Amino acid sequence: MTSIESGIKASVLGIIINTALAIIKIITGIIGHSYALIADGIESTTDVISSVIVWSGLRIASEPPDEKHPYGHGKADSIAGLFVSMLLFGAALFIAVHSIKDILVPHKTPEWFTLIVLVFVIVTKEILFRFVISIGDSIDSTALQGDAWHHRADALTSAAALIGIFNCSYRRQRL
Repeated sequence: MTSIESGIKASVLGIIINTALAIIKIITGIIGHSYALIADGIESTTDVISSVIVWSGLRIASEPPDEKHPYGHGKADSIAGLFVSMLLFGAALFIAVHSIKDILVPHKTPEWFTLIVLVFVIVTKEILFRFVISIGDSIDSTALQGDAWHHRADALTSAAALIGIFNCSYRRQRL
């Protein structure tokens, strides 16, 4: 297996895992009355999009040189990395704006089982981060490294949601 092929496989794995996690988060958020989990699920859809961008960039980068590109298509990886970083920034901005708006709106207290889902998500995303970053580093892929950091950012937003839901649940118990 070539190094680019391992990067492509890591991207496909990211697409599959992120799709499953986005569905799980959104459904659990709806059932468990957790707007933080729903927002986190929506953010996970950006992970799917970024993994598709990385996959596309790596596929193009793996093409052999041709008449128009005598040195190959390797820059496609860097361009994909740029798009992933812009997507990550956009997702962070969306979540920040949405969160600020939701601070003033009263919501039902999230159900306890949303915490279990978030712990599962955090562990899964951290494992995915470590796997993808190791491949990204080994093949020197900017796009794959950026995608890995997107996985880490998702783990951190899930951790923030966990803290917020735990805090709500704790306060509900005390009242």
